[in-house]
Amino acid sequence: MTARLGLGTYRCLDVAEAALMAASRGADWVDTAPNYAGGRAETWLAVVLAAYPDLRVSTKVGFVPASASHIGVRAGALSAADAERGHCLAPDYIAWQLARSRRMLGRVPDLVFVHNPEHGCPDGEITDRLYKAFLALEEACSQQAISAYGVATWRGFSSGLFDVPTLIELAAKAGGPSHHLRAIQLPVSLVHLAPVAQALDGHGPLADALAAGLEVFASAPLHGGEIPGMVPPELSELISPGKTPAEAALAVVASSPGVKRVLLSTGNPEHWGQAAEAVGRPSLSPDALRRVVDVLGT
Repeated sequence: MTARLGLGTYRCLDVAEAALMAASRGADWVDTAPNYAGGRAETWLAVVLAAYPDLRVSTKVGFVPASASHIGVRAGALSAADAERGHCLAPDYIAWQLARSRRMLGRVPDLVFVHNPEHGCPDGEITDRLYKAFLALEEACSQQAISAYGVATWRGFSSGLFDVPTLIELAAKAGGPSHHLRAIQLPVSLVHLAPVAQALDGHGPLADALAAGLEVFASAPLHGGEIPGMVPPELSELISPGKTPAEAALAVVASSPGVKRVLLSTGNPEHWGQAAEAVGRPSLSPDALRRVVDVLGT
């Protein structure tokens, strides 16, 4: 198995407690965003990051925390209209939010994702929006304000709004051949199985990211905790005989071509331990993954 389990904080009720639990059990990555936990996730993580200096962290730019929108407007980094929309990828806002995230986290993040760039984007403008965001992020990298960046999306790939080759082209245009685009994040699960099916056939975002050397972060691997209740015993046995539905579902995600990190949102030590064991097992074979795709479709 080449994937590793990381903590996603979107659904964590207590971000600090979940991060402390995961870090104490060997997690090496935590993913967050300024708008998570009512805008407090980054601040809550700071204590854990200080206690575990080897714990790597990714955050995001895009969604505007409601608790900080008026501060951004007063600082001149955010227009009133963007504050009202709750999402902004303007260069001034990106620079302001990056500085704020560094203060909240207490360190330079290892990776910053452009968060759902498709959100509220008018038709035909996604390429320009991404290019301008990449320019701002390349500038931040040149100033050592961040180390690298990526794109986290819920439907950007699945809807055909953009693909990995387009992201690579835009990053090279913004930062040259030594650009700092390093990763993508997208939902991969038994519900979002299309990327797996595509990768098995050698195309789609997972295969393209693998070919380009980008890390793939798989989000929502249990679809917000719904998948274990959706998996019948027969399917669980087909995937991983003798394992629970959650373990079988995680095995599919962790075995998917190109996936490097599986982001699980949980503060439950038992659930984390089971997930870490499932992700740490030898990968399912391509034939086994194809059987799952054949049974479930895409």
